[in-house]
Amino acid sequence: QVQLVESGGGLVQAGVSLRLSCAASGRTFNQYAMGWFRQAPEAGREFVAAINRSGGSTYYTDAVKGRFTISRDNAKNTVYLQMNSLKPEDTAVYYCAASQRICVGTGCYSTQAQYAYWGQGTQVTVSS
Repeated sequence: QVQLVESGGGLVQAGVSLRLSCAASGRTFNQYAMGWFRQAPEAGREFVAAINRSGGSTYYTDAVKGRFTISRDNAKNTVYLQMNSLKPEDTAVYYCAASQRICVGTGCYSTQAQYAYWGQGTQVTVSS
C-alpha cells in the first residue's frame, strides 16, 4: 500500500508556472505507475498526465500537451507536474494517483479505475 501527499498548489495569475509534487510513502515506489488528475468546480475528475514505472513513457490529455510535464524521481519517491503557461481553465483540485495494475496499451493510464491509491488533492487557482 502507498500513501500520497500532494503539495505545490496555490493562487497564481494566468501565464505563470507552478510545480506540483506528490510524495509517496513506502519502499516500492518504482512499482507504481503514477497519474495526475484534476477536478474543476461542478465538474467530474479528469485525466491530466501519467508516467510509467521507469519514467520512460509519459501521457497527457490534449488540453495540457506542450504546457505540462510529468516526471518522477524514484530515489525520492516523488512525482512532479510542471505546469507552464497556466490558464484560468486549469483551475481545479489536482490529485495524484498510483497504480500497480498492468497497463496494456496507453488508454488505461487515463482511466481512474486503473488507480487504487489517491492523494487528498491540492488546489490550483489561476486568475485571468
